[in-house]
Amino acid sequence: MQINWKRTLVVVIDLVIAVYLVLAISAFNEPDEKATVCTEVNIQVGDQEEGLLSPADVKHLLERQRLYPLAQPLQFVSTRDIEESLLANPYVEAVECYKTQNGHVRVNLTQRQPVLHVMAESGEQYYVDVHGDILPHGRQAGNLLVATGSISRQYASRRLAPIARQILGDPFWQAQTCQLNVLADGTLELVPRVGEHVIYLGAPRGIEKKLERMRKFYKYGLSHAGWNRYERISVEFDNQIICKKKVKQ
Repeated sequence: MQINWKRTLVVVIDLVIAVYLVLAISAFNEPDEKATVCTEVNIQVGDQEEGLLSPADVKHLLERQRLYPLAQPLQFVSTRDIEESLLANPYVEAVECYKTQNGHVRVNLTQRQPVLHVMAESGEQYYVDVHGDILPHGRQAGNLLVATGSISRQYASRRLAPIARQILGDPFWQAQTCQLNVLADGTLELVPRVGEHVIYLGAPRGIEKKLERMRKFYKYGLSHAGWNRYERISVEFDNQIICKKKVKQ
């Protein structure tokens, strides 16, 4: 079998030209990082209304660490360093940073969602997030349920966080509740926004049933008797609602 060297040479040349064209097009479409600087930084922070961080806060954090990439050559911008720096912040749950072909750097950040602002009688203040994790008290967060009284971090994490999630997940109780107070024996009081009474919940268990019983009492009892008739309403025990009338001055 004889090899047609002329034909083989033509095929090889065609392949070389094809590879060259592919590489040339790729080089043309992909900007040279060495010659490109960051012209824009886009920071996206999820759940800004309920969280503790804003895009301006993230920018400040990066500037303080000398990692803010604006006007920096892209070859010197480390997206990994940016991610690790932000993840070190206790308010950050997850972060993704990447460069784009047009010279932009994007930062997508997921922040931890606080559900409770603890103001313990010991003087300690901190936030508790939806997972029960403790967050340091810092920037003021709006629309948070406040917890006061005899509260340990363990109690706040294991007992109060689930109750706070339940209250905030119910439109009625979210609007009606402004404070939880923990007594020395570990039992709970709920301070409503409307009415001059305090709701005694008792031990921090079976809260859903207790709140539902109280909701019905609001609808069928207080709507007729008057919202300010009682100073204390107890739903501690099953199938019971015990009311203490206000003492007339």
